[in-house]
Amino acid sequence: MTTATVAPATGKPRRSRLATVFGRQPLGIAFAAPYAVFLAAVFAYPLGLAVWISFHDYFFAAPGAAVPRPFVGFDNYATVLRDPDVRRSFVNVGIFLVINVPLTVVLALLLANALNAPIRGRTFFRSSFYVPYITASVACVAVWLFLFSEGGMVNQLLGKLAPDPSWLVNSTLAMPFIAVFVTWKQLGLYILLYLAALQSVPKELYESASVDGASRWQQLRNVTIPGVRPATTLVVILATITGANLFTEPYLLTNGGGPDGASATPVLVMYQKGIEQGNPDVASAIGVLLVAGVLVISLVNRRLLERD
Repeated sequence: MTTATVAPATGKPRRSRLATVFGRQPLGIAFAAPYAVFLAAVFAYPLGLAVWISFHDYFFAAPGAAVPRPFVGFDNYATVLRDPDVRRSFVNVGIFLVINVPLTVVLALLLANALNAPIRGRTFFRSSFYVPYITASVACVAVWLFLFSEGGMVNQLLGKLAPDPSWLVNSTLAMPFIAVFVTWKQLGLYILLYLAALQSVPKELYESASVDGASRWQQLRNVTIPGVRPATTLVVILATITGANLFTEPYLLTNGGGPDGASATPVLVMYQKGIEQGNPDVASAIGVLLVAGVLVISLVNRRLLERD
């Protein structure tokens, strides 16, 4: 008499090779594949090419022309770090971020908290704050130039209190002015993000805080701010990335980074070095340094904001 040996049941179904490679939901990968290809083509490949160019003596040539582009190591980075215009542009964007990011977070959170309350005309105010974000930058810049130029409406109202030199030609006020402009223009997006985050904060927490006698400020500090912390992390990172890539506003408002480079940004200097002066290798080195700096700042912000 023979006895059959039966393998003990483990309770775990066998996974096919397809599931091992593509996971349990291969259809999800199929849907995500076009966007992954888009990211690789639009972001990953240009970044890799920029890194390669930054280590070579690269210059523009006619299509199909075979020209030598020798490896130069860190020479382009040394040129960038010795250039006073480049160093000043990084200082300028640092000033911009110090003003723009905290101002954006505070105003967006306060306004979103106010617009989340049952007030009259709430839909109108929500739409009003979002309109500047979707309006063309050229149109917004034209309005602000009309208001804040030397003979503009704001200076006429201020009279003797108006700054001299005026806002856009003042080396001290040019970059703070641009930071305020960008905050105003992009505030609608961040208000929208905070409004979405506020919907996930349980109303019972506000009711409990109100029963315990907490004021509106105490509810904001102890309930709202901790409840929307993930959104705050996202807002800070997005504002940092957007500010580091600042180009259109100083190019249009101050006629290309004036006065005397007081509002020039790294991206604007990249354009000047790479396109106007024909040094794409130096411009690529600036871009790589900018990406590394933004990555470090974003990681530090995330670390600080998401800690317990």
